Amino acid sequence: MKFGLIDGIKSVATKGAKGYCPSCGAELIARCGDIKMNHWAHKGKRMCDVWWENETEWHRTWKNNFPIEWQEIIHFDEKTGEKHIADTKTTEGWVLEFQHSPIKPEEIQSRNNFYKKIIWVIDGVRRNRDKKQLDKTIEHAYSFETNNFLFYKINFPEFSRLLTEWLNCGKPVFLDFNEDLMQLVLPIRTKNEVYMTPIDREVFIDLITINQFEELLNTIYKELKEYQVFIQKKIQESNNKQYQINMNKIIMSYRRRHFNKRRL
Repeated sequence: MKFGLIDGIKSVATKGAKGYCPSCGAELIARCGDIKMNHWAHKGKRMCDVWWENETEWHRTWKNNFPIEWQEIIHFDEKTGEKHIADTKTTEGWVLEFQHSPIKPEEIQSRNNFYKKIIWVIDGVRRNRDKKQLDKTIEHAYSFETNNFLFYKINFPEFSRLLTEWLNCGKPVFLDFNEDLMQLVLPIRTKNEVYMTPIDREVFIDLITINQFEELLNTIYKELKEYQVFIQKKIQESNNKQYQINMNKIIMSYRRRHFNKRRL
């Protein structure tokens, strides 16, 4: 954990400090060394939150993009009494989960159901082959542009292990490869198709910080829907045109036969 409570105040771990867990109230030990990042650890037992994973530098870097008041927030379900520590939670209620370790689909859905307004940011460099697989998948995708976005329509997501693991999440998923652009896997499925759009990392952070992420998401959905309606209209027009051509051929054929019979 990055934060423990010292005299009720949210505090980072320092050598020799003693704190308490903001979730369960248990005593915490400050782990401060030269190898691992400074962090708090529970004394004599595992972390009280079963969803918690050991933090990496990647986790800490992402958290530090946002106000301290948003980091490691206790999310409590008043109906069930269940509670978990969200990596980051905005004042608009969006929870950001920064996922580095492998995670089972059942746990993904459990977190989705618990937090509801959740954004996943996935460490895409954990496995060396994931970036290469996704790049190849994008290379074979159908791409199109709207007013503000570039979209990829993926017809064969199974070529990317990382994409396959997250395509059924049902929530916004950002694949982070430590580059300027992240790939947003949209929670929209049409048959076997998956839609992705690249989003600038700094733009994403800024929009989260000023509580305008929902506006971004709505704009993406709106432009994608408008494009799909436009394409469907073009297909219908093409089908109608082809139908008319075929009908004209049938009519002309009938007229020729009818004319020939009259001449006989």
